[in-house]
Amino acid sequence: MANIKSQIKRNKQSASARERNKGVKSELRTRTKNAIAAVGTEDEERELRIAVKRIDMAASKRVIHKNQAANKKSGLMKRMNTIRGNR
Repeated sequence: MANIKSQIKRNKQSASARERNKGVKSELRTRTKNAIAAVGTEDEERELRIAVKRIDMAASKRVIHKNQAANKKSGLMKRMNTIRGNR
């Protein structure tokens, strides 16, 4: 346990940031899953737009790196196109 005042404060900040980031990353997974599940329905475009928006917001808030956001969006598009091709 830290006994330096600045380190105690930093530990508290890290804990709150970790909780906040955990929620954002969980939402990213949920939105991606919803977008994939919506392929072939009338909600497909809306769910995709929401998922991409959340990925971009996470990158802008520095929860994930901008390159990781680009990879997630690319992977989501590839996956959706594959599912569309199989249907």
